Amino acid sequence: MHVLILGGTSEARRLAELLHATPGVTPTSSLAGRVASPRLPPGEVRVGGFGGVEGLTAWLREHRVDVLIDATHPFAGTISFHAAWAAATAHVPLLALRRPGWVPVEGDDWHDAGSLEEAALLLPALGRRVFLTTGRMGLAAFAALDELWFLVRSVDAPEAPHPARLEVLLERGPFTLDGERELIRRHRIDVVVTKDSGGGATAPKLTAAREAGLPVVVVRRPPVPEGVPVVSDPESAARWVGERLEGDSRTTG
Repeated sequence: MHVLILGGTSEARRLAELLHATPGVTPTSSLAGRVASPRLPPGEVRVGGFGGVEGLTAWLREHRVDVLIDATHPFAGTISFHAAWAAATAHVPLLALRRPGWVPVEGDDWHDAGSLEEAALLLPALGRRVFLTTGRMGLAAFAALDELWFLVRSVDAPEAPHPARLEVLLERGPFTLDGERELIRRHRIDVVVTKDSGGGATAPKLTAAREAGLPVVVVRRPPVPEGVPVVSDPESAARWVGERLEGDSRTTG
């Protein structure tokens, strides 16, 4: 069984490990190539885009993909919809692997935003020194906020357009609670902006913000395409693949 994993997340790497160790399964992980030095999963790896829906559909057919798993970042909305269209066209079963989103707890001061642009509109009323943890893509949404100072944390250096008053931290998670506390204190942060990425690797910033009494602007994640089944962890995705492998074995047997 050939499984194509649309990856780039820690969950995708873990799934590749599980499937690579499963007899009868050949995983191929596809990475978008937006990070200069990605952590490569086991098994076959391809880097770069497919060329839209048509390109992905052709790749599924040419490489005889039996199962497609969308394990991309929760905010990689375009590729998720491309995957849904391509899987339906090529008649390939599709599963979405999405880590659960964050849930506010008592003491949190969260402000909901439907997009980066909406988050930017909220900021002037919330603070002046912004810890922006939405990644290097999409900084143009905040470029006009000249009166605010931004601390941006990302794996690779951001490109223009971006806010004029900007300091960049090139770091990769996971991050510790003590580290996030010190970062907020040292840079005198008074508001945090994050996407609802979920998971534990970057969650300590939310605890640190709650302890410091800081407002947090949380950008909602886009929905999974309608009709696509969703699991929340790599082990469940691996079982889903195993069930199809077992079903194929019964059919051919």
